[in-house]
Amino acid sequence: MKAVTQTEYGPSSVLKIIDVPKPVPGAKDLLVKMYAVATNPVDCKARINFGRSGKLEGPKILGWDGAGVVEAVGSEVAHFKVGDQVYFAGVLNRAGCNAEYAVVDERIVGRKPVNLTWEQAAAVPLTGLTAWEALTEQMHIRVPDANSTNADRVLLVSAGAGGVGSIAIQLAKRVLKLTVIATASRPESVEFCKKMGADHVIDHSGDIAAQLKAINIKGVDYVLECYSLDKYFETWCGVLNPLGAICSIVEAKNPLPVQNLMFKRGTLTWELMFTRPLTGVHPEKQRQILDRLADYCEDKIIDPRVTVQFPSMDKMIEAHDIQESGKALGKLALTVKF
Repeated sequence: MKAVTQTEYGPSSVLKIIDVPKPVPGAKDLLVKMYAVATNPVDCKARINFGRSGKLEGPKILGWDGAGVVEAVGSEVAHFKVGDQVYFAGVLNRAGCNAEYAVVDERIVGRKPVNLTWEQAAAVPLTGLTAWEALTEQMHIRVPDANSTNADRVLLVSAGAGGVGSIAIQLAKRVLKLTVIATASRPESVEFCKKMGADHVIDHSGDIAAQLKAINIKGVDYVLECYSLDKYFETWCGVLNPLGAICSIVEAKNPLPVQNLMFKRGTLTWELMFTRPLTGVHPEKQRQILDRLADYCEDKIIDPRVTVQFPSMDKMIEAHDIQESGKALGKLALTVKF
């Protein structure tokens, strides 16, 4: 099969299309014929080996967002059959899906939303899983029902126009019923956050506390950090309400003054959607989340915004360059044509 691969770590130019062996599914795996893939910041980080030294022993396939059709199933597969339309994010320690075919554990695969194009569907899994796990598992925000409400709770989403930020805004506003504040610094990203449903948009390059005061927000109950925990941690500690929570999807490169959270009984937590499949801790929960997200897509509760769509896989270098620019809005997707 054809695949976008790299044989060395480095800039986007190391990505090459070559022929590689078609993968064989294991007992719990699906062999999926890929129809579309999407890019994420983790693709670029993995391409440079997360800034670590090291050498590749053979061609490496990136890509952790895709949609396609099940072509074969392993002997222990219980939830899918040949011909099913699926979408998934995969896991870092296996080959990615930037190829004609991919193998993935059925426990982390969901049914493709019927109302979405292949490209739209490919744009959902990684960011959708990240946002949902961050909000409901890490920060323990409950879905409102007849006996509960989140009407008085405030969520701040940093870098709201990015892939995770844009879907988190939608889930927080339309499903969890929170007041949502997004941060953005460019006119186009401000407008994008508003379209996603943010109640307020403030500029993360300015005085956060002063801007919150100007919109009559005394403090926030939750912060979803999608950009730089090092840069903004002390700011978030300052505006966090007592018993509030900060969840970061980005690593801290330096020690953090976590004692700032003590008197507020604040919580600092991280979200990494690869943790369940990497560690084998209830990976099937990700299938359940993906199926829930499919329902939300079909009910028009969330709208996966593919702002850049490429017609073929030979545009992968360009996709990585846009992803690394820090100016991408929503998601980038590619049709799997070689």
